[in-house]
Amino acid sequence: MTTTGLDLDATTTLVHPPATGREWWRSAVIYQVYPRSFADADGDGMGDLRGITARLPHLVRLGVDALWLSPFYTSPQHDAGYDVADYRQVDPRFGSLADADALLARAHELGLKVLIDLVPNHTSSDHAWFQEAMAAGPGSPERARYVFRGGKGEAGEQPPTNWRSVFGGPAWSRVTEADGSPGQWYLHLFDVTQPDLNWENEEVRLELESILRFWLDRGVDGFRVDVAHGLVKDQSFPDWDHRTGMVSGNDEDPDAHDPGPSPYWDQPGVHEIYRRWHAVLEEYDGDRCLVAEAWADGPEKIAAYTRPDEMQQAFNFDFLSTPWDAKRLRASITGGLQASDAVGAPCTWVLSNHDVVRASSRLGLGETGKGPNGIGAEDPQPDAELGLRRARAAALLMLALPGSAYLYQGEEIGLPEHTELPDELREDPAYFRTDQAEKGRDGCRVPFPWEAAEPGFGFSPTGATWLPQPQEWARYAVDVQEGVPGSTLETYRTALRLRRELDLGNGPLAWLGDPSETVLAFSNGDLRVVVNLGEAPVAVGTLTVVLASGPLEETSDGDVLVPSDTAVWLG
Repeated sequence: MTTTGLDLDATTTLVHPPATGREWWRSAVIYQVYPRSFADADGDGMGDLRGITARLPHLVRLGVDALWLSPFYTSPQHDAGYDVADYRQVDPRFGSLADADALLARAHELGLKVLIDLVPNHTSSDHAWFQEAMAAGPGSPERARYVFRGGKGEAGEQPPTNWRSVFGGPAWSRVTEADGSPGQWYLHLFDVTQPDLNWENEEVRLELESILRFWLDRGVDGFRVDVAHGLVKDQSFPDWDHRTGMVSGNDEDPDAHDPGPSPYWDQPGVHEIYRRWHAVLEEYDGDRCLVAEAWADGPEKIAAYTRPDEMQQAFNFDFLSTPWDAKRLRASITGGLQASDAVGAPCTWVLSNHDVVRASSRLGLGETGKGPNGIGAEDPQPDAELGLRRARAAALLMLALPGSAYLYQGEEIGLPEHTELPDELREDPAYFRTDQAEKGRDGCRVPFPWEAAEPGFGFSPTGATWLPQPQEWARYAVDVQEGVPGSTLETYRTALRLRRELDLGNGPLAWLGDPSETVLAFSNGDLRVVVNLGEAPVAVGTLTVVLASGPLEETSDGDVLVPSDTAVWLG
């Protein structure tokens, strides 16, 4: 196969200057813990806070700066805890407030910051406020906390708008009033058990600010804000002929009619909410942090959430969604950095989370990018070897970029999606509300494998797991990879150590040479990074190899050769 040569002394294009601010969140690597699937201390098969606390040393050895906990609040768990019934209590499945305090104390003792999830767009229908709204009736202050509207038609029998739920089906449900008559409709952009709060209501705004203070007083270092772009709705409530999705543009069918901007995603009014939240965090010391889960059209609109008086971070989902293509990744990285730099914020990189197919499987599909909403046994299966090779290269790419980065539990061991999960065990509401057309997100939420020879791979002392683990996951277990040179775990540990030593999170980024069809090459300070996304090996000269995502080759002249789907850090 023909070898391509790469001139690493080519003209550079500076796209991002060194960081001047030194707040911890500007360069942090933050590890997402999905509580029900990380570690189970009591043996019931469901992960819990005491299990997480016991496994915190793993995060220290890995080398991350902080952890983000997905919801652990009181909840009926219709949407895995994103349906909150009480924001100030821990669900008994996960433990108690005392367990939360102990986790925070231990994490801080180990030098880890802690972010927790906040779900402000909607509550659970079990929340006391919604129960009061149902009992109080139309026109009441209790109903004014949510989005209730009369229906269309002679008897109000049609929903107020044609809006559709993200999880499939209509976004409105009609209630039966106390006297037994058909009544108003309430909005739920997600599951029917997740009524949307009315953010036009000052009582709602004050309550969420009170919840922020409740957890800040307990010592949390910040919040990941769920559906940050979805709180404010167009108060004219227009119909909107569009698919159900979190993004504001129309990406279902490139030839489909463009219905225009969404009346409920990325409305201008959300920014005033976050300016108020910013002021709340300013009351506390320690550089507290807000990170937006915001899907919007383009990096500039995402960056708007991180203007100096709003949030500190916003996930760069464009990077996650970009196909495995050198030119497109270069454009995504450039766009993300420039948009963030324009508002003085760090770019926040992410490859996986609890809502998408895991990167090591997604990158092994015939079509890369954001991927499908879940993979089932009857669907085209990823190429596991190819996917892992690309995921390791993508990790070294991401961790060499300036800014902050998020890792989803299991990324550090190369964990793939569970693509053959039996349908009868699925819990994601998206699976049911799409009439099983989408497999949903359960496959990326399967319990973590710690010890290969233990029942349940060490997740639980009894071996119980709330979702079954594939037997082939034994080879990904932490204890199998521990201390093994070149293993995915040890590669991550080395990358994170070097990232900190070389201060890559605060460094400048300059592209080396012109855009290539197959290769990404850039510098971050004195480090040079090459990612080969093409088929032919790439010769990079005789520079010192600092770290590589996979085995390298060498020419007869001693030049380093970077094989296909491999990343290398060079000194």
